Amino acid sequence: MPRLDSTARWRHRFVHVEGVRLHWAELDAPSDRPPLVLLHGLSDWYRTWMPLAPGLAHDRRVLLPDLPGHGLSGRPDASYALHWYAQVMTRWLDAAGVEGVDLVGHSFGGGVAQMMLLLRPERVRRLVLVSAGGLGREVSLPLRMASLPLVVEHLGQRFMGPGTRLALRATGGLSSRADRERLVEVNALDGSARALARTVRDIIDWRGQHRSFFQRAGELRALPPMAVFWGDRDAVIPFAHAEALVRAVEGVRLTRFEGCGHYPHHEKPEGFVTALRAFLDAPDARRPRLRRDLLREERAGTPVPMRRKLRAQGAY
Repeated sequence: MPRLDSTARWRHRFVHVEGVRLHWAELDAPSDRPPLVLLHGLSDWYRTWMPLAPGLAHDRRVLLPDLPGHGLSGRPDASYALHWYAQVMTRWLDAAGVEGVDLVGHSFGGGVAQMMLLLRPERVRRLVLVSAGGLGREVSLPLRMASLPLVVEHLGQRFMGPGTRLALRATGGLSSRADRERLVEVNALDGSARALARTVRDIIDWRGQHRSFFQRAGELRALPPMAVFWGDRDAVIPFAHAEALVRAVEGVRLTRFEGCGHYPHHEKPEGFVTALRAFLDAPDARRPRLRRDLLREERAGTPVPMRRKLRAQGAY
C-alpha cells in the first residue's frame, strides 16, 4: 500500500460554514470517480486517515475534514448535537465543491455519516461505517462517565491533553508517536472540553448510547450500498453492533478484522485499504434492504432480536 511521504499532493483548506471555521486536507487525482470523504471519531482529527489516504487517492479525490470542535477546525460555543454536526458537514460538502460522495465514518464519525445520510440521502453514493456509534446501546465506561452533566465541560479542559494521551494508549489510536503528541496538543486547545462534553451528552448517558440508526432508518426510501468494518476485539463499541446492523439491514457487507480493537485502519492498514477499495469499486454492489420486522425497539436503539444476541454474547 502506498504510504504518506513528502511527495504526497496534500492541500490544506479552510472555509466558514454556519459560523464554524472548518479545516480539511485533501489529495486530488484526476478521476470521474465520486470523491471519498473520511470522517474521524470523537476527540480525533484528520491525521488519523493520512497514512491510508495515498493508497486511496491515486484514482479519486480524497478529503479528510476535521469535524467542528476537533483538530484544526473551530471550537464555537454551539450545541454539538449530532444533528448539528450533520448539518454543518452537509453544508461543508457544498463549500468544498462536492456533490455525490463515498462516505466513510469511524466511531463518532460513523454516527455523523448516518445522520448525513438521513438529511441528504441523495448525496451519499456508498456508505462505510467503521467501528461506528449509533448501532446499539453498549459503549465503554469512560464515554459514559464523560456524559455526566457539567463535569467535563467546566472542569475538564486542563485534563484534555493528559486524557487524550491515556485514551490513545488504551485504544491504540494513531499509528505514530509524533501524531499522538500532535493530537494531545490540539485537544488541549481551549474549547475542546466543551465540544467533547456537549457531543457526548447528546448521544450518550450513564446507561450508554441513546441515539440509534434503527430509530430513524425507516424514514429512508432507499439505502445506498453499505459496508461495515469492525475489529472483533473492540473494547469501545462491541463487534456485536456490526452483526446487529447486518441482521437488521439485509445486504450490508461486513468485514471483520480479527484481533483488532477500535482502530482497524491503524492496526491492519493494508487490509483495510484493500477491503475499502474493493467495496467502493465493486460494480455490482447492491442496495441493502431494511428488515422492518427487526426495526422495532424496546430500549435505546437495540432491536429486540439484536438485544437477545448481544445478551447471549455478554455485551448487553
